[in-house]
Amino acid sequence: MSGQGQRLNVVPTVTMLGVMKARLIGATRGHALLKKKSDALTVQFRAILKKIVATKESMGDALRASAFALTEAKYAAGDHVVRHVVLAESTRSASLRVRSRQDNVAGVRLPRFEHFVDASAGSEKGSSLTGLGKGGIQVQACRASYVKAIEVLVELASLQTSFLTLDEAIKTTNRRVNALENVVKPRIENTINYIKGELDELEREDFFRLKKIQGYKKREIERQMLAASKFAEEQRAEEVALKRGVSMHIAHNILVVGAEKDDDIIF
Repeated sequence: MSGQGQRLNVVPTVTMLGVMKARLIGATRGHALLKKKSDALTVQFRAILKKIVATKESMGDALRASAFALTEAKYAAGDHVVRHVVLAESTRSASLRVRSRQDNVAGVRLPRFEHFVDASAGSEKGSSLTGLGKGGIQVQACRASYVKAIEVLVELASLQTSFLTLDEAIKTTNRRVNALENVVKPRIENTINYIKGELDELEREDFFRLKKIQGYKKREIERQMLAASKFAEEQRAEEVALKRGVSMHIAHNILVVGAEKDDDIIF
């Protein structure tokens, strides 16, 4: 993984350790939320894929039925039925229109198309009187078949647009999930481990320093106690010598003087 063995350049302090732990908590929560979002988008993606397959099958049936209805209308009303319909209705704009809206799926806005009939465009009366002379039923059936085909095409366009939008959203979400899982979180964890190791090393150094200081103080106290006990023994010996009438310093001086050569002493 790209995040393994890498860490952030930070100062190993207790404050920075708390900051890194907070960032790790935030990254973990963000990873969990993005994972749930990816799962929700994947479920919706598969559902739309099934709908697209079913809609394409129904679209084939609808186009086949509309083409067969047009053939029937031409057979019943004549080959010029299309021109007669246009002249009879004399429409300048389409009566069947498409409008768009947006659906929100896990924070992703999916475009959705809907068809509706514009009452201001076209002539319902002219449409009802089309083919009154002959083939009227076939002409109305052909019109209904093509309206059904347009509805299926609009539904298919809506599903395919949502399909492509979901595909891009899932790719983006999965990249973010992988980045958090394989790069961001390992770096933060490595940084936390580095800070903990440095703080433990500092703690061991302080402990060793305190042990050395305590050992030095203990040795110094023992030396002072030894010097004090020696001084006390010397004081006691001085007191004993004074009681006997000879000072320890005098006795020491006598011994020192006696150590020199004296001509009057034979031995």
